[in-house]
Amino acid sequence: MSEQKENQKSKNERVKFPIGAKLVMMISILLIIALGTITLLVTLFGSEDVQITAEENNRTVNAQAASSVENELSSIRANAFLLLDLINTAESSSSFAKQAATFYFERNPSVAAVLVTDSRRPDGIDRTLLNTMFFLSHELEPSLVETFLKQEREAAAQVEQGIMKILNAAPLFNQPMLVLFYPYREKGLAQGLAVFFSVEKLSDGFGQGTLQTTYLVNDTGDVLIHPDFDLIRRGANVASFPLFTQMRENGDTNRQMLFRDDTGKKYFGSYTRLSLGDAAVLTTAEAAQVLEPVNDTAKRNLYLSIAVLALSAMFVWFLSKSISTPIKLLTAAAHQIEAGEYELDLKPKTQDEIGLLTSSFVQMGKGLAERERLKDSFGRFINKEIAELAAQGRLALGGETKETTIFFSDIRSFTAISEKLEPFEVVGFLNEYMTQMVECVTNTHGVVDKFIGDAIMAVWGAPTSSGSPREDALNCIRAALRMRAALMQFNRGRGGDKKPIIRIGCGINSGPVVAGQIGSQKRMEYTVIGDAVNLASRMEALNKPMGTDILITEYTYKLVHDQVLVEEMPSVTVKGKEKPLRMFAVINMPNEKGIPGAGEKGPTSLNQIRNVLGIPIPDFAKVNLNEDEKKYKIQS
Repeated sequence: MSEQKENQKSKNERVKFPIGAKLVMMISILLIIALGTITLLVTLFGSEDVQITAEENNRTVNAQAASSVENELSSIRANAFLLLDLINTAESSSSFAKQAATFYFERNPSVAAVLVTDSRRPDGIDRTLLNTMFFLSHELEPSLVETFLKQEREAAAQVEQGIMKILNAAPLFNQPMLVLFYPYREKGLAQGLAVFFSVEKLSDGFGQGTLQTTYLVNDTGDVLIHPDFDLIRRGANVASFPLFTQMRENGDTNRQMLFRDDTGKKYFGSYTRLSLGDAAVLTTAEAAQVLEPVNDTAKRNLYLSIAVLALSAMFVWFLSKSISTPIKLLTAAAHQIEAGEYELDLKPKTQDEIGLLTSSFVQMGKGLAERERLKDSFGRFINKEIAELAAQGRLALGGETKETTIFFSDIRSFTAISEKLEPFEVVGFLNEYMTQMVECVTNTHGVVDKFIGDAIMAVWGAPTSSGSPREDALNCIRAALRMRAALMQFNRGRGGDKKPIIRIGCGINSGPVVAGQIGSQKRMEYTVIGDAVNLASRMEALNKPMGTDILITEYTYKLVHDQVLVEEMPSVTVKGKEKPLRMFAVINMPNEKGIPGAGEKGPTSLNQIRNVLGIPIPDFAKVNLNEDEKKYKIQS
C-alpha cells in the first residue's frame, strides 16, 4: 500500500512544462501583446489618415479634371454655334462664309470638322465644314467623317430630338477623337450639330499618377478620355464598373466612395457629372496602393517585433540551457521510439524531475519493445490489422452487422496436383502462391479472413472500411484482377508434374454479415458469417462449370456496374432463394490504370480471357452442378 502511495506521489511531482519553455513562452507572449498592440494602433490610425488624404486627393483631382473638360466642351459648343451663326448671316456671301470657316479652324486647330446633320436627307448630312489642315497633318482621310456618321446614324437622329451626346471616334480615326452632338435648329427645322475634335491636349489633364487614374465617360459607359490610349482605341466600356453603376443609381452630381470591383479589389472612387451630354469624370485609386506606405510601416514594425522577440528568446535560451539540453535528449529519444527503436541509450544525469522522466522513458522503451515482439509474433498467425486493433482494444466485443464484400478463391484440381508432389513441395508451392495472392488483398485494403487448404477467404469492409460499400466492392474486384495478373506471371516457366500450371476461380458477393470474435473461451478468431458469405463461396464453385475465373453476384454488380466491364452468365437457382440469382463474369475495369493487364488496353470480352487463361468454353446443356448438394439449377 505504501509503495502505491509512493508511486502516486512520484506521478504528482512530475512537471508538465520545463522552466525554460515557461520563461520563453511568458516573455514571448508579453512581447507579442505589447508590440502587437502598438503595431495595430499605428496601422489603424495611419490607415485612417491615409484614407482621408486619398479621398481629398481624389476629390481634388476629379474636380479639376471635370472643370477642365466642361470648360473645353462649352467653348467648343459656343464657338461652333458662333461659326454657324456667322455663316447663316452671310449666307449670300460664300466668300465671307469661307473666310469665317477658315478663321474658325485657325483659332480651333483641334477641331477636325463641323457638320449639320439632318436625318431626313439620304446621307443624313445637311452641311459639312472640314479642317483640311487637320486631316493633312494627322494623315487622315476626310471620308472617315461620313463613315462615322453612317455608323452612328441612330445617335444623330436622337440628337435631332433634343438629346445631347458625346461619342468616342478613336476606334475609327486611330486618334484621341471625340464627336459632340448638339441639338440645332435652322429655319425652324430640327437638326443636329456634330463637332469632330481631337482631345489629345485635353488628355494631358487626365494623367495617370502613381495612385489615381482619371478618365471621362459618356452616359452609356464608353471611355472617352483616358491616359491609356489603347483603352480608347479598343472602345473600352465601364458600364458594369461599380463606380459607374453607383453614379447612375444615385443620380447626384458628385460623390466620394469606397467600393470593390468584380475581382474583390477595393478602390477609392470619386465622380463628377458634367452638365453637357450626361458625361462624367471618374477618378479611382486602388486602396492597396494607397495604403501601401501604412502596410510597409506595419511590416517594418513586425520585423522589429520579430527581432526583439528573437533576441529575448536567445537570452532566455542561454539562461535555461541547463534545463533545455536534457529535454532535447528526451525529444530525440521520443523520435527514436516513434521510428520503432525502443532500445534507448539514455541515462539520467540529474536527480530532479527531468532525471525521473529520463528513467521513465527508458522503462517505457523496454515495455514497447516487448509489446512489439509479441505483436509481430501474433500477427504472423492472424491478420496484422486485426492484431493491431485487438492490441489497441478497438475490436468490438461480440458481433456487429457490417456491409461487406466477401471473396473466395480456390485452386482448380488441387487434389490431383498435390498427389504428384511431395509434402514439402506442396507446402513450398502453396506458400509461394499464397504470398502473391495475399499481397493483392492487402494492397487493396482487404483482410484475409482465413486459409482453407488451398482456398483463400478475404473480406473488404470489416473490421475497417475504405469509406463505403461501393468502394469496398471496387477494391475487392481490383484485388481479383491483380490476382489474375499475378497468376499469369506466376505460371510463366511452369509446366509438368512438379511445376503445374495453376488456374483459380474467384467468387465475390456483397451484403450484410455478422462480424466479430467467434470461437470458444480458449480460442477465438475474428471472422464474418452470414448468408452473404455462403453465397460468395457458392459463386467461387460456379467458376469451373461456367468457364470463368471471376464471378460476382447481382448484389455486387449493383454497387460497381458503372466501373466494371462484365458479361452476364446464365442465372442460377440457389437453394433457399425464391428467385433465380443473376451473376456476372468480370472482364475488365476500363478506367483503372494501376492494374497489370487491365484498364483501357485490357480485355473486352470473356472469350479473350478464356483464350489467355486456357479456359474451355462450356456447354451449358451438359453442365453438372454438384449433384450431391443440389445447390444450383441453371435457368434456360
